[in-house]
Amino acid sequence: MATVEIAPTGAAGADALALTVTQPPRGDSLRAVDDRLGGRLARLGESGELRGERGEALLLHLDGELEAPRLVAAGVGPRDEVDPDALRTAGAAAAQALSRVGGTLVWLLDESLPLPLPEQAAALVEGAILGSYSPGRWKAADETSPLERIVIGHADEPALRQAVERAAIVAEHANRARDLANMPPNELTPAALAERAQELAAEHEHLRVEVLGPSEMRELGMGALLAVGQGSRNEPRLVILRYEPPEAPAGLVLGLVGKSITFDAGGLSLKAPQGMQDMKGDMSGGAGTLYGTGALAALGTPVRAIAALAAAENLPGGAAFRPGDILRSASGKTIEVVNTDAEGRLVLADALWYVRRAGATHLLDLATLTGAMELALGDLYGGVFANDDAWRDRIVEAGRRSGDLVWPFPLHPRFRRYIDSAFADLKNSSSLRQASPALAAEFLHEFAGDGPWAHVDMAGPAFLERSRGDYLRVPGGTGFGVRLIAELGRSLAGGPAS
Repeated sequence: MATVEIAPTGAAGADALALTVTQPPRGDSLRAVDDRLGGRLARLGESGELRGERGEALLLHLDGELEAPRLVAAGVGPRDEVDPDALRTAGAAAAQALSRVGGTLVWLLDESLPLPLPEQAAALVEGAILGSYSPGRWKAADETSPLERIVIGHADEPALRQAVERAAIVAEHANRARDLANMPPNELTPAALAERAQELAAEHEHLRVEVLGPSEMRELGMGALLAVGQGSRNEPRLVILRYEPPEAPAGLVLGLVGKSITFDAGGLSLKAPQGMQDMKGDMSGGAGTLYGTGALAALGTPVRAIAALAAAENLPGGAAFRPGDILRSASGKTIEVVNTDAEGRLVLADALWYVRRAGATHLLDLATLTGAMELALGDLYGGVFANDDAWRDRIVEAGRRSGDLVWPFPLHPRFRRYIDSAFADLKNSSSLRQASPALAAEFLHEFAGDGPWAHVDMAGPAFLERSRGDYLRVPGGTGFGVRLIAELGRSLAGGPAS
């Protein structure tokens, strides 16, 4: 984990300096540095080697002209289009350019950019931490050298320090969620996930955890979650986290639910083998929920929260649940199983019921639920469905501000007919190839209880097959949901929820 500091450039002990470069290359920091380099950057701009394109990083080796042996010039695109996402991408590009040497990176801020310095610094720190992440922790020798220190080269100011420290905490929790999503399924079982939650709770005074095993779930009547996990020798768990800061206002409890299928083979409705290895990431919603809750606690956000991770392995076998089974959920509603590969909504059904019953006033669930959502929005946005427009809009805005982007989709009562069953209260899938994200959301709506609820289908941005070309530059888990939850918590702490 990189340490993050604010210090004057000359006192930082830099292994590399970094500055942002617009397209075309110009700006206060660029001009000041280039004066000391004898116009070297200007000449590189004239030759076309330094263009300032978003995501570009040019590494220069120096000979005593500056307070470091290296300089990274990171592009942010056209000046009037510079936003936090451009700066996150610049932060990641600089980190990647230094991935063989690591050490201390010092960022030079540019007061001529159209963003306040605290916002600039936060985005650069976040991008550098996310961009220096390596998924190769299981290699015998990982050749990357992560950054040890990230320094904002500026006079220390309270607003700047607060922004930088917050960005570092949130980004580090996102990287911890990435580690969890990237863990192989022979290591991350439902019980192992529960152990990770207990380790996280031990870090924070106001965070506690409770783990429900099969016997406790049977007492609560959680026939849906139990059914999904019954084909595996690794038994399911429902992991409950409660964050209760003493200064939190009464009357508002944020409820969070994460789909935590630690491996999804599809059950008896077996998935195709191609790409099945990535189904270790089907617990990414749970990873984002776990470390998003951890980020709330680490930041001391004054909002009470209760989170549930619905954890199971969905495997075929003699004990596995079957198409045609009818399950009784904890809410009392019965569910006809049409497709055992539509298991995520089953585990969420019992978890949503639990969290609402435990006192959540505002609910959000995160799930890698439907491949159709990935087809619709690719690897950048999650789709959000909600029963309350104001709650949906607050989540969309939290996504915009945090970088965990979500886009609104319609929830309509006529979608309910897709999950009508002749034999049970509802069924878990439809034979029609229509509106699969919407019918899945309508299924979850049945278990969300009274009060605002939103469902984020994060199938696309949760687990990458390849680099996204911005600050998420490696395949695997992205930590989606951590930044969204942290920003949503800040929004709720700043005013009443709608």
